[in-house]
Amino acid sequence: MRKIITLLIIISSSFLILTAQNTTVTVPNSQIKKITSNIVAGQEYELQISLPSGYESSNKSYPVVYLMDSQWDFPLVSCIYGEQYFDGFIPELIIVGVTWGGVNPNPDFLRARDYTPTNESRLVQSGGADKFLDFMNNELFPYIEQNYKVDKQNRTLMGCSLGGLFTMYTMLTHSEMFSGYVAATPAIAWDNEVLYQYEKMFAPKVLKTPIRTFMTVGEVEKSKSIFNKFSNFIIEKKYPNVSIQSKVLENTGHSGTKAETYSRGLQYIFEKKQLKLKDDVLNKYVGVYQNKTGDKLIIKKKNHQLICCFTEQNEIVLLANSENHFYTNQEFFNIYFNENNIVVDQLELIRYGSESKFKKIIN
Repeated sequence: MRKIITLLIIISSSFLILTAQNTTVTVPNSQIKKITSNIVAGQEYELQISLPSGYESSNKSYPVVYLMDSQWDFPLVSCIYGEQYFDGFIPELIIVGVTWGGVNPNPDFLRARDYTPTNESRLVQSGGADKFLDFMNNELFPYIEQNYKVDKQNRTLMGCSLGGLFTMYTMLTHSEMFSGYVAATPAIAWDNEVLYQYEKMFAPKVLKTPIRTFMTVGEVEKSKSIFNKFSNFIIEKKYPNVSIQSKVLENTGHSGTKAETYSRGLQYIFEKKQLKLKDDVLNKYVGVYQNKTGDKLIIKKKNHQLICCFTEQNEIVLLANSENHFYTNQEFFNIYFNENNIVVDQLELIRYGSESKFKKIIN
């Protein structure tokens, strides 16, 4: 009975979201592409792609967030990206929203096919997650990587409900396809909580590269106890090279988990370090720097930290993400020091909407 109720909740929840959000919305700096899969029975997929500001003139390679159910959530995640990037919590990103194309696609039917790892008799089309993963790995990734400037080693997968189930299944079975996983209220109850079976195969793995996972459930959801049991179980395992954070969202239901999950999830996936560097490392950065227009920037050391100031009174405490990358958590503000023959001779200041190089003029 619990299995039937859970299944009905998943289906009805997605139907309500569909009927409430089926209006086409044009998102700035975005484009739509279409790709037809030879792996998933000739299925056409629509890709809703958001590019960062300045993308065309940049030589950078960008992390990519692959968003499931973008027919509903692409505008939401595009807005979240703008907010989190402006505040300095996440880097510039490319967002690739994946939905279904063709004539009158039925997302409820198709997501049950593509996002579920096993066949559930009440949904005869279910159980196609492995085939969908083959499509992503062998058709979608090559298409994106051939046509866009992306960091192939920095991919994040995000999804909600059945999309969250797919996200967790991918983490457990195809772990190294993505470096980050964000699952909003994943359907843990699917097929008698079959994810536990895949966890048995995941547990002995030693991943070559670290992954980070963020997962949530709404406080008022009926599935909260099932979620808590699973999340506690995998967090307590303390798998090597795997960081997992779980959160119960206060006064939140099933569909309402998306906004906070995607915001907090992106913050967690792209969380910067706060290293404690030795004074002899910090000392080599101290000095006065000047750019081509004559603007000066002062780097000082105080209480074993670097301080940046444009005037003696305007001090910004810098946090160390690496030995040469410093930032502040108050805004999008990054300093990269350049070392030439063991001597620090310049820095690059990257703020929201601007980049400038400064040459050291006084040690």
